[in-house]
Amino acid sequence: MPVQSFTELIRFVRHRSPFYRELYARLPEHVDRLTDLPVVPQADFWRANSPRDNRLLTAPLEEAVVFRSGGTTGAPKFSYYTRTEWREFTSAFGAGLVGAGLRPGHRVADLFYAGDLYASFSFVLDSLHRSPVANVRLPIGGATPWESAAATLEEFRVQAVAGTPTTLCSLAERLTRAGRTLPDVELLFFGGECLFGDQLPLLASAFPNAEPRSLGYASVDAGLLGEAVPGGDPRVHRAFTPYTVVEILDDDSDDPVVDNGAPGRLVVTDLRRRLMPVLRYPAGDRAEWVDRDAGVFRILGRAEEGVRVGPVSLYTEDVHEVVAGADVSSTVSGVQLVVRRRDGRDSLVLRLAVAAPGEDHRALEESVVQGVLTQRPFYADAITAGHVGPLAVEWVRHQDLTVNRRSGKLVRVVDERPHA
Repeated sequence: MPVQSFTELIRFVRHRSPFYRELYARLPEHVDRLTDLPVVPQADFWRANSPRDNRLLTAPLEEAVVFRSGGTTGAPKFSYYTRTEWREFTSAFGAGLVGAGLRPGHRVADLFYAGDLYASFSFVLDSLHRSPVANVRLPIGGATPWESAAATLEEFRVQAVAGTPTTLCSLAERLTRAGRTLPDVELLFFGGECLFGDQLPLLASAFPNAEPRSLGYASVDAGLLGEAVPGGDPRVHRAFTPYTVVEILDDDSDDPVVDNGAPGRLVVTDLRRRLMPVLRYPAGDRAEWVDRDAGVFRILGRAEEGVRVGPVSLYTEDVHEVVAGADVSSTVSGVQLVVRRRDGRDSLVLRLAVAAPGEDHRALEESVVQGVLTQRPFYADAITAGHVGPLAVEWVRHQDLTVNRRSGKLVRVVDERPHA
C-alpha cells in the first residue's frame, strides 16, 4: 500500500471512524496540515478501542492480527493490523535492521517473548524474515530455560542475539555464574526498554566480543518510530520517513519543538495504517532532536516513568544516574524502585541487583542513599517530617528483579501499596 495523501487520510478516518469523527468535529472540512490536528487524548483513544463496540476502527474486525499492548500496568490495550499493514510494518523495520548491524548470513536468535497476544517475538521474527539481507533465524523465545537457550546459541555459533535488556542480562548472569562465555556473539540486539550503563559490565562478562545495539524503535500501538543509527549512542534513531511522521512537542504548549537539543514528548503519525489509524499519537517517550532536518532524534526515557512516594516525585532516570555515579566498581547490574506502604506512610526501596547479594555492600548502600537524598532534598525533608518512611536498599540477584509476566521486560517501578 503506498503512503497515503495526508488530506485523503484525514477524510477517510473522519468518514469511517466514530472516534476521529468526534475528535475532529470542530475542524474545517479540509485539513492539509498535521499541526491543525489535536494530539490524540490517549485515555479516550483506548476507551474507544475496546474489543466490543469499538468506535476507533474504520471497518468491522473481519481480517486482522490482534496484539495486546500496555500490559505492564493498567487495563490491557489491543492493537489491530491488517495482513497488508503488518507486512509493511515488518518489512520497513526489517530494512532498518541493516543500519542496526545485521549482515548477510548472520545467525540471529530471537529471545523476545511470545504468546498471550504479545507482539515482540513475532514482530522480530517477521522483520528478520523480510529484511533485505539473508539471515538465519532461530526462534528460541524469552521463556526458554537458559540452559537450553545457551546450548542452542553455542551449537549454532549464533552471532546476534535479540531480546529485551532484562532477558539478555538474565542470560548473562546465569552464564557468568556457570563460568561460561559466548565469544561467537557479535551483536546484542536490544529493544522494548532502555539499556542502562550499569548493565554493560554484566553483558560483557558473558558476551566478551559482542556490541550492544538498538534493534530499532517501534511499538505495537504506535507502530514504526525510529530506525537505529550507527554510532556510540544507542538512544539515537532516525524517523521512518515516509511511512511515519515523528514530532517532538513542547511539554507546556504542545507546539512542535524546532531546536535541536530541546526535550519534549514524542508523538507519531502513521501514513499507512487505515484499520486502526494513528494520528498525532503520543508514543509515551520523551525525546530531543539531534538533527531535525534529517529526522534524527534521541530517546530520553519514558514520559511517565517516575514514582510518587507520599508528597515526593522521583524520576527513575535520576535514580539510575545516582546509582551509576556511586557504583564506581560496576557492581550493580540492575535497578528497580519498589514502593511500599507501612505504618500509614509510603516508603521507597531501591532494589539493586548484584552478583553476590550476601556480601558486604554497606559503603555502596550509604553512597546511593545519600546520593538520592542529595539529588532530591525534598525527599530528605519528607523523611524528617514523618511524611514518608526511610529510604532503603535491597540487594538481590538480577534474576530476582520483577519482570512483566508476558513481555519479560524489567518493571522499573514496582508499586506494592494496597490500592483497594
